[in-house]
Amino acid sequence: MAYKFVDNYRERGARKKLVELLRSRGIEDEQVLKAIGKVPRHFFFDETFWNQAYKDIAFPIGDGQTISQPYTVAYQSELLHIKNGDKVLEIGTGSGYQTCVLMELGAKVVTIERQQNIYNRTIQVLPGMGYKPVFCCGDGSKGVAEHSPYDKIIVTAGAPLVPEILLKQLKIGGILVIPVGDEKTQKMVTVIRVSDTDYEKIVLDTFRFVPLVGDQAW
Repeated sequence: MAYKFVDNYRERGARKKLVELLRSRGIEDEQVLKAIGKVPRHFFFDETFWNQAYKDIAFPIGDGQTISQPYTVAYQSELLHIKNGDKVLEIGTGSGYQTCVLMELGAKVVTIERQQNIYNRTIQVLPGMGYKPVFCCGDGSKGVAEHSPYDKIIVTAGAPLVPEILLKQLKIGGILVIPVGDEKTQKMVTVIRVSDTDYEKIVLDTFRFVPLVGDQAW
């Protein structure tokens, strides 16, 4: 993990190219593209692998986890329709890259990570970059009830179903974005809380995420 924060013209130029690639792949939200263009993704890589940072690929970060593919981060972020000041729960902090993109969009982020080693790393890296979400370590499949209700919830791991407990932590009118399927492939699902008891569900494209592990998941 890189703790030497250097962001020069080469990295900035690579981010511009990444933004144009994401635009060509169908990402239309200019605020999302702007956020992707601002967050220095190479900071989440060991310096040895900085040349991989602005490719549109997922990359291992240890402990069986990956930093998500930029397209996937942009896709999920676009579905959330973040407004400035939205309180967002992120299930699966991982590297913290998605966290930073959400914060660049103006979200107030509560983020939870299950794996202690990854959590310990991320709570050092993100504040060093100037991002200070509310960090939690624990079972993200159960959400973080003490900070609810949330305007938006994003799940960055594949789940076998939409956990009911997460739906109950959404505000009326709130949006949950979660990949649902088996342990190999999932469909991206958007759930909108219409009322206390009613939800609207939209099933979208196929993705491949690491499994969501916890009491309400695998």
